[in-house]
Amino acid sequence: MARVRYSFSSRRTGHIENIRKQREDFPEITLKLIDESDIILEIIDARFIEETRNKELEELIKKKRKLLIYILNKSDLVDKSKFDRDKLKEMYPYVFVSAKTKRGVKDLRARIKIEAKRVEYPIDTSGKIRIAIIGYPNTGKSSLINVLLGRHSAGTASEAGYTKGIQKVKLSEGIHLIDSPGVIPRKQYSKTESEKMSQQAKVGGRSFNQVKEPEIVIQQIVRDHKGVLESHYNIDSKGDSEILVEELGKRMGFFKKKGIINEDQVARFIVREWQEGKIKI
Repeated sequence: MARVRYSFSSRRTGHIENIRKQREDFPEITLKLIDESDIILEIIDARFIEETRNKELEELIKKKRKLLIYILNKSDLVDKSKFDRDKLKEMYPYVFVSAKTKRGVKDLRARIKIEAKRVEYPIDTSGKIRIAIIGYPNTGKSSLINVLLGRHSAGTASEAGYTKGIQKVKLSEGIHLIDSPGVIPRKQYSKTESEKMSQQAKVGGRSFNQVKEPEIVIQQIVRDHKGVLESHYNIDSKGDSEILVEELGKRMGFFKKKGIINEDQVARFIVREWQEGKIKI
């Protein structure tokens, strides 16, 4: 099925409560997406559940009485036995999925069918169920659509923010999936604050080539995920990110003039491998 551009009807657009206030928190396109859908799939990076959840949008979805399914993508990069089950219960219904290995896709299809039966009055007057897909940038929304459909229908890229607009694809005769641009909560978004930008890069919200100070991202990873980078690169840095960068730079031959380690190049190399899922936590 070829990808088609989705045009929102004006029938329900005016029904969004307090639209002026909500515009301050979310892009208008996201508000329309939620308002015009029956079920919402929130794609979350299983490695960074709390960091890539958009709780503000979740509250909005619940207020609008929409059905919400939490999709924990990239589950092939984590040990599921270490998850806090009580915490996961707060996110019910949830499904562990890996768009890369196709793990959990059958479970997701089954959950979608279950939730679709709970929709009493579909927004589409023809009775078709509209399922919106939302999520933090680079959590794998488009890749998941392609896996669900079993063919390449949604554009994908490793760089954050690749999906620029709304696109609609047919999942089955009675169900349509609607993809959207990645959304970073406004209170987390900043073009100037290094800490926030680095946090976004750590969870894939900013591409490795968009970060001004990638060394800060490395510091955060070393701090939050002790021993992961050291184990992956087989470097004993004693938890010191500067030593890690220096030793890896020597090994990779990332030098500037006069034999000085190109720390920026090394840090971006690590962040890129981190974002592409080559480093398992």
